[in-house]
Amino acid sequence: MGDHKADSHDVIQVRGARENNLANVSVDIPKRRLSVFTGVSGSGKSSLVFGTIASESQRLINETYTAFIQSFMPSLGRPDVDALHNLSAAIVVDQERMGANSRSTVGTATDAYTMLRIVFSRLGEPHVGTSGAFSFNLPEGMCPECEGLGRVSAVDVDELVDRNLTLREGAVTVPGFNVDGWYWQTLALAGFADPDTKLKDFTPQQWHDFLYKPATKVKIGTMNTTYEGLVVKVQRVYLAKDRESMQAHIRSFVDRAVTFDTCGLCGGTRLTQAALSSKIAGRNIADCSSMQINELAEFVRSITDESVAPLLSTLRETLDSLVEIGLGYLSLDRESATLSGGEAQRVKMVRHLGSSLTDVTYVFDEPTVGLHPHDIQRMNDLLIRLRDKGNTVLVVEHKPEVIEVADHVVDLGPGAGTSGGTICYSGDLAGLRTSGTLTGRYLDHKAKLRDTVRTPTGQLSITGANLHNLKNVDVDIPLGVLTVVTGVAGSGKSSLVHGSVSTRKDVSVADQSPIRGSRRSNPATYTGLLDPIRTEFAKANGVKAALFSANSEGACPNCKGIGLVYTDLAMMAGVASICEECEGKRFTPKVLTYKLRGKDISEVLAMSVTEAREFFPTGQARSILDRLADVGLGYLGLGQPLTTLSGGERQRVKLAIYMGEKASTYVLDEPTTGLHLADVDQLLGLLDRIVDDGNTVIVIEHHQAVMAHADWIIDLGPGAGHDGGEIVFTGTPAELVTKSESLTAQHLRAYVG
Repeated sequence: MGDHKADSHDVIQVRGARENNLANVSVDIPKRRLSVFTGVSGSGKSSLVFGTIASESQRLINETYTAFIQSFMPSLGRPDVDALHNLSAAIVVDQERMGANSRSTVGTATDAYTMLRIVFSRLGEPHVGTSGAFSFNLPEGMCPECEGLGRVSAVDVDELVDRNLTLREGAVTVPGFNVDGWYWQTLALAGFADPDTKLKDFTPQQWHDFLYKPATKVKIGTMNTTYEGLVVKVQRVYLAKDRESMQAHIRSFVDRAVTFDTCGLCGGTRLTQAALSSKIAGRNIADCSSMQINELAEFVRSITDESVAPLLSTLRETLDSLVEIGLGYLSLDRESATLSGGEAQRVKMVRHLGSSLTDVTYVFDEPTVGLHPHDIQRMNDLLIRLRDKGNTVLVVEHKPEVIEVADHVVDLGPGAGTSGGTICYSGDLAGLRTSGTLTGRYLDHKAKLRDTVRTPTGQLSITGANLHNLKNVDVDIPLGVLTVVTGVAGSGKSSLVHGSVSTRKDVSVADQSPIRGSRRSNPATYTGLLDPIRTEFAKANGVKAALFSANSEGACPNCKGIGLVYTDLAMMAGVASICEECEGKRFTPKVLTYKLRGKDISEVLAMSVTEAREFFPTGQARSILDRLADVGLGYLGLGQPLTTLSGGERQRVKLAIYMGEKASTYVLDEPTTGLHLADVDQLLGLLDRIVDDGNTVIVIEHHQAVMAHADWIIDLGPGAGHDGGEIVFTGTPAELVTKSESLTAQHLRAYVG
């Protein structure tokens, strides 16, 4: 009996999980082990790992705080699950980009910069003060000119106004300055500028007052108010705010209107002149921050002062971990906001490796994104190190290299969406291989090299490419074939493709970046599918089409057609709750009385792509739905907000749209992200069809199946950062395997065996 009791504490017990598409799932997950969750995209892996286990752990931790502190925290709903036992505190290490706060750098995010500051405050010559004197985020350390941002902003006036209009005609294009609004009245009626003169006809004095006059008390009619020039006001109202807290339309306005230049005083280093004067072995702290981390690690090793020995050893460990995880090419002064999702995830991982917590549950979301097979081995070592410290490590992953180091595998499926949500297998790796599940069958499945490669129809020449770490690269990309650009993380792939190809005309770029305004958008609105659907509803009911748009006349007035009501909490993330009036259906009750073949518009938007293809057997709607199914998104809900899509799913939605537009060159950035091994085969078939239709496809990719399937390979390297940026091989995959000794060649050779 005693044994049995102890045993049950060594597993996390999930009983009756029903979040999203989970079909009443019960499973035991061993603690202090490395468990990998597999299954096709949309099978329910994230719902189980993030939506159920991690989210309940987070909620229970929040409940331990006082009511006062809880009042400032987003209220997390309890996941739909009967019971969860033996949870430990969960730390989610996801691919969310690290906030766009320009004060956060790789150095501040990993605490490496904090340690460096202390070292400089103790050993730097001349001595200039405590560690705060080296912080660009504290008043004593920040450059007084740019306030520690390293750059100063200037406003582009032509993004604020249309000089050919008068104020009354709406010359001011800034959000919030609509004609007759309060801001507009102060600007137009204070007597400094004539509201009925075109802006281009203002006198120099009027133009100056209109744009730059400092705050001045004025009287408009009987009201006392303060007048300030347009640029002054825009800087105060919009530019002082943190970019992340802005609404999307204001953020896009600010991105257009503001240009940044390097600060002349500190030269972009963000620090005071005093901080820059203090040196160790001839280098100041800004020099150290701008070095590649692998070089900084060497420099730190050369400092041997006993008084800071314990601190130096912690700093060395942090820097070494960054190098080991394949991020040695970054520098500590790199802004966190510019990291890719995979890089951001790995930076967070290093922060946790340095932590002395044990018996924690770490949850990872596809940690191999952006990693070359060579780097995946290092990532595996880190996952194992976290486990060996006594932690439970849960990983959602598709790559066989990661599945193979798991202690335990949970396979969800068998399909996606409503055909998924059940446990197909739970056990060790050997059992998975013989289980007969899709994952088990595909684990040893290898794509073969092409028998014959296609002949190019021409070429796209790149000369002297030198963006970031590229070393004046000249290369020809063949047209009319499938080209794969590969190389380790940081070797310069993205710089080459996005810097020299994506900007040309007739090139469609499908990447994983967020889609603007995505709280209101969903696959139906974004792909243009809603237009033919609205037209059909309007025809069938003899009413106008605008009623069937949740962004137009038919929208529920309470939630403005979003289906959710957002409560903004000043200090914390806002809270969303389902709109009580329309019960989340997004439309007015009147609109829902109009039916098409027995369904109302909200029922149609609740369908998955697969279900909708049966409902719309012909016409424009069907052809858009077919393209979404082609890119492997049959399980997506038509009305699902785009904010809930993963990076890989966003990329595939964009690809579905571009396939309808008939571009001639497609650029894809790691399209296998989030794809099961079986879905990768489907993707390769799709890429073949696009090329066979006479197009050019250029793919940045690490997945060996895609490399093997290519007509042409361009391999960058040999390493990352300073050690990369050169072309190490161009040719067919067969030539790469037989002739090259690059890292890519070694891994592809082992793969095709």
